[in-house]
Amino acid sequence: MYPTELKIAFIGGGNMATALIAGLAGKLTAGAHIHVVDPNAAALDLLRARYGVTTASQADGALSACDVIVLAVKPQAMREVAAQLLPLLPPPDASAQPLIVSIAAGIRAADLSRWLRGYRAIVRCMPNTPALIGKGITGMVAADGVSAPQRAAADAIMCAVGATVWLDDEAKIDAVTAVSGSGPAYVFYFIEAMQQAATELGLSAQQGRELALATFAGAAQLALEASEPVGVLRERVTSKGGTTHAALTSMAQAGVREAIVDAVKAAARRGQTLGDEFGSVD
Repeated sequence: MYPTELKIAFIGGGNMATALIAGLAGKLTAGAHIHVVDPNAAALDLLRARYGVTTASQADGALSACDVIVLAVKPQAMREVAAQLLPLLPPPDASAQPLIVSIAAGIRAADLSRWLRGYRAIVRCMPNTPALIGKGITGMVAADGVSAPQRAAADAIMCAVGATVWLDDEAKIDAVTAVSGSGPAYVFYFIEAMQQAATELGLSAQQGRELALATFAGAAQLALEASEPVGVLRERVTSKGGTTHAALTSMAQAGVREAIVDAVKAAARRGQTLGDEFGSVD
């Protein structure tokens, strides 16, 4: 099947789907073996011209011939998408079943399976926006109806835009959503604060941007390549009584670490709430 014969459909042609298609077309599979369904004609025209995919404005028979169907729509649209997809899927007990890969936040595999009348070949994923430049990371969990080859296919698809982390319990997806799914926003928020501080200290906006971005990028790369824990790296920069010590002491007194931990936990709780809210739809 690999690497050029895998047939993949995307329901939804937004930013994340586009990033995945860019990583897949001509690499894992031929562009002509990728089918995209989206009501936005302009988006479909762009994908067709750029990657050679086939397209449709609504779910069609081409989905029935696909090995993998990626659901790349907003959580609130998932129930309607499942209703459109249901007539195009084989019965849950059929010997050959396409794999369903969901990248929608909050939608639990059990609810998606219920909407699809017991369909069990489902992998739930939580990617993040650095996937747009091939630097993402995706948390993944497979339902019990997913075969080993299907799991490998799901992994290969998400690896097209970055690293993958497989989980043994779907409940942990909410933690992944909170840490890495929402995580880029936390980083951007901190960068914004550093840029603000730079200008208040007399640097230009451009200087503040360059210094903050290069510092984040360099520190993250150093942490990736170092064998020591990040705590050790932090201690190496922090001389007692020095400038870094003054900054970290101020953060500690302001409860910055605790605030960050509480914020990530709030994101996880919201993920659970989304699952309850959207999963209750019949």
